[in-house]
Amino acid sequence: MVKQHEHAHGHAHDHAGHDHAGHDHSHHDHAGHDHCGHDHPGHDHSGHDHAGHDHPAHDHAAGACCGHDHAAQPFTLSGGGAATLVAGPGQALARLRIGQMDCPTEETLIRKKLGGMDGVHALDFNLMQRVLTVVHAEGALDRIMAAIRSLDMTPEPLAADAPQQAAPAAKPVNWWQIGGAGLLAAMSEISHFASWPLAVTAGLAVAAIIACGIGTYRKGWIAVRNGNLNINALMSLAVTGAVLIGQWPEAAMVMFLFNVAELIEARSLDRARNAIRGLLDLAPETATVRQADGSWAVMPAAGLQPGDIVRVRPGERIAADGIIVSGSSAVDQSPITGESLPVEKAQDDPVYAATVNASGSFEYRVTAAAGNTTLARIIHAVEQAQSARAPTQRFIDRFSRIYTPTVVVVALLVAVVPPLLWSQPWFDAIYRALALLIIACPCALVISTPVSIVSGLTAASRRGILVKGGVYLEEGRNLKWLALDKTGTLTHGKPVQTDLLDWEPAGAGRQPAALVAASLAARSDHPVSLAVANAAREAGKTLLDVDGFTALAGRGVSGVVDGVTYQLGNLRLMREAGVSSDALETRMGELERQGKSVIALTDGSRVLALAAVADTVKPTSAAAVADLHALGVRTLMLTGDNTHTAQAIARQVGIDEARGDQLPEDKLSAIESKLAAGGRVGMVGDGINDAPALARADIGFAMGAAGTGTAIETADVALMDDDLRKIGTFLRLSRATHSVLVQNIVLALGIKAVFLALAMTGNATLWMAVFADVGASLLVVFNGLRLLRAAPVGAR
Repeated sequence: MVKQHEHAHGHAHDHAGHDHAGHDHSHHDHAGHDHCGHDHPGHDHSGHDHAGHDHPAHDHAAGACCGHDHAAQPFTLSGGGAATLVAGPGQALARLRIGQMDCPTEETLIRKKLGGMDGVHALDFNLMQRVLTVVHAEGALDRIMAAIRSLDMTPEPLAADAPQQAAPAAKPVNWWQIGGAGLLAAMSEISHFASWPLAVTAGLAVAAIIACGIGTYRKGWIAVRNGNLNINALMSLAVTGAVLIGQWPEAAMVMFLFNVAELIEARSLDRARNAIRGLLDLAPETATVRQADGSWAVMPAAGLQPGDIVRVRPGERIAADGIIVSGSSAVDQSPITGESLPVEKAQDDPVYAATVNASGSFEYRVTAAAGNTTLARIIHAVEQAQSARAPTQRFIDRFSRIYTPTVVVVALLVAVVPPLLWSQPWFDAIYRALALLIIACPCALVISTPVSIVSGLTAASRRGILVKGGVYLEEGRNLKWLALDKTGTLTHGKPVQTDLLDWEPAGAGRQPAALVAASLAARSDHPVSLAVANAAREAGKTLLDVDGFTALAGRGVSGVVDGVTYQLGNLRLMREAGVSSDALETRMGELERQGKSVIALTDGSRVLALAAVADTVKPTSAAAVADLHALGVRTLMLTGDNTHTAQAIARQVGIDEARGDQLPEDKLSAIESKLAAGGRVGMVGDGINDAPALARADIGFAMGAAGTGTAIETADVALMDDDLRKIGTFLRLSRATHSVLVQNIVLALGIKAVFLALAMTGNATLWMAVFADVGASLLVVFNGLRLLRAAPVGAR
C-alpha cells in the first residue's frame, strides 16, 4: 500500500483510510424471514455497519412463509456483527452454537421467544455458522438456554475467544425411514385403487405419516404455539385436513413428498453454505515450525502466533499470513487475490494464508494469528455481507408478509363461503382450501434472493473481489460514473526515472554528469531523487562520495564531488543559480507537460544534465478503462498532482475527464457534482486515503486490499490485488446476479399464480400443490447456484 507520495511539484498525495464513518447503515433488515422450514443458506443478520452510505432503514419485520410480524422488537440489534456486540455494566455476552438453527424459520422462533424476555439486551444471528450471540443480564443465561430448549433446539455455549471454524454439517438423513414411509404411502395408494378395506388403506397411510411426518408435526406445533404460521404448520394443517375428509392415501403421499423435497432442497442449499466452508478448508491444518532449540516440528496451524518461523516446502499451502525471511519461490495467490498466475516472492515479501507455494522452499515469519489472517477476514466479510440486504430482498420480504396471511384468509373463505352461499359440497371446498394452504408459503419467492446473492458474493470472492453486502452487488450494475485516484490506482505509485539527458559537456577531468546527479540524489529522501539514484544502482553504477551535502528546501540539494560544488534541483534552483535559459525552460516544460517531474544538475556555471521522473502507468490500466467504457461507465480521474500530469495520464489510459490539484475536499465536491447530475457514482482509491470521496460515493472500491485489514473492513468493495480490471468483472457479476434475481422472481411468482388459479377452480390436487411449492423452490435454488460456477464474460 502506498501511504504517501510527495511529488516534486509539492502536492502531498495522502491516501488516508477509507473511513465510512458518519453514514448510517445500522438499520438493516433483520427480518427473521421464514424460509419454510428448509435448510437455507444462513444470513448473518448482524446489522453490519458500513457506515459509508445512508441506505434506507431496513425493516425488522419477519417476512416469509409465516407472515408473522415482529416489527416491534423490545431489544436492540448489533451494529456491526457479533464482534461489535459489547456487554455493558451488569451484562454478559454469550455465544451459543445451535445445531438446529438452519434458516430464518428458526431465527424467527428464537427472536420471538427471547425478544420478550427480561434481561435480553441484544441478539446477533450468524446462521451460516449456526451461532447466536446474546448480550444479557448477568445470571440470565440459564433462562435463555432453557427458552431455546423449549423450541426443541439444543444450545451449546462457545468460548468467547473460540477460533473461527466451519459450521457443522447437517445431520445425516435416515434414508431407510424415508424410504419406508414412501413404500407405506405407495401401498396405501394401491390399497385404495384395489378397493381393499378402508381400515387397511387408513392404517398404511397413518403408518406412512408417522414414519416421516412426526418431525413436521412437532415443528408445526412449536411454531403455532409461538404465534408463527410457517410451512411446517401449514403442511400439518393440510395433511390433517386431508385425513379428516377421508383422503388417506393422498395425505400420506403429500407428507412423504414434502419431506423428500425438503431434503433435496436442503442439500442443494448446503452448496451455498459449503462455499464458505470451502474457504475455511483452504488453510492447512498443520505447519512446520522452528522450535526454540533450532529444530523443526509439525504443529497445528491454529496454534501459530506472530513471530513464529514457519518453513514451507514446494506444493504446500501457507498456514498463516507472514513475511518471508529466507528463500524465494513463486506463490499461487488465487485463493486470496484471484490472480491467475503465480507471483514471485523473495525476502521481505508478504505471503498469505491458504495460498500455495508452487516451486521453491522458503521460511516466513508469522504476522497474524490464525483467526486474524487475510483469509479469516475475507470469510468474516463474506458472512457479514449477507446482512446488508439487497433492495430486491427487502421488497420480497415485505411482499411475503402480505402474501402468506392473504392466501391463508382466502383458503379459509374458499372452505366456508361456497358451501354456505352456493351449496357447494363441503368436501370439494375443503379440498381446494387445503391445496391453497400448501401453496400459501412463498418459499420459492423468499429464497430466490438470498441464494442468488450468496452465490454472487462467493463467486466474487473466488475472483479476488470482496463485496461487503448484497446491496452493493445488486447496485453495481447501475454505476454511470467511476472516479479513480491516480497514484496507486492507475499508476504504480512508485516514481521511476524516465529520461536522462546530457545538456552540456562536463569538461575534461570531471566525473560524468549522470553519475554525479545520481550520487547527489542518493543522499536525499525525496521520491524524485530516490528514483534517479535507483536507476543508477539498477544500471550497476558505483555512486560517488559526496561531501558537504545540503538539502535546499523546496528547490533541491547541493554537495561537493571531487572538489566541485554541484546543485541538483528544480527550475527555481536553476534560476537562482543564474544558469537558466529559454532553451532549458522550454525543454523542462515539454517534459512536465508529459506528466513528469524534472530536475537539473549544475556546477554553478552551466547546466550539465536533466533527469525526468514519472509515476508510471500500470500495464492493465488502459485495458481496465476501455472495459469500463464498453460497459457504459464513464471515468473521472481525481488527483492531487498538477493539471499537466493529470491530463497526460488521462490521455495515456483513455480517461474521459481528469481533474488535477485536487485536495480531499475537492474530490468530495467532484463526487457530489456527479451524483447531483444523476446516476450511481463509484470511487476507486487505494484504501488508505480519499476518505471523503470514497464515503460519499455510492460504492467505494479499495485497491490492493490483500493483507490490509482496514481496507477489507471499510471498503464497500475490496479488490484483493491491484488489478483495476476486476471492477469490470464486478460489474458483469452484478448484472448477472440481477438477471438471475429477476428470473427467479418471475419463476416463483409465475408458478404460484398458475397453481393458485388451478386450486381456486378445483383443478389442483394436493400432490400438485406440493410440487408447485417445492418444485418452484428447487428451480430458483438451482438457478441461483449457477452464479457459483458460471464466470461472467470478461472475468479473469
